[in-house]
Amino acid sequence: MNFVLISIQIIVALGLLNVWLLRNKQATAYRGGSAQNLKEEFLAYGLPPWFYFLIGGLKILAALALLAGIFEPALVPPAAALLSLLMLGALVMHMKVNDPFTKSVPALSMLILNLSLLALNLV
Repeated sequence: MNFVLISIQIIVALGLLNVWLLRNKQATAYRGGSAQNLKEEFLAYGLPPWFYFLIGGLKILAALALLAGIFEPALVPPAAALLSLLMLGALVMHMKVNDPFTKSVPALSMLILNLSLLALNLV
């Protein structure tokens, strides 16, 4: 397996797990609107409270699939495709609340990395 591909999978997976499992209750410079944690961020976007759990569950599941994809490569394309869609959604939400571009950088970076995973899996 390609070192670059595995490296991207690990970076994306650990980044998502860090945000959703370790730092979800912490304020960061990248939270949408004036949110101080992830739940508040979803409320700032005007999303229902249950959406936080749906999106979080999907992102954690996809991150775990990327890690498992090191041993079972067939898991990588669907996980990367799902994460690409979720990151597009995140970018739209940042635009919805008129966030400055800097708050969108993590979502944009994750989108680019996931699109790279898709492209590398087609080669």
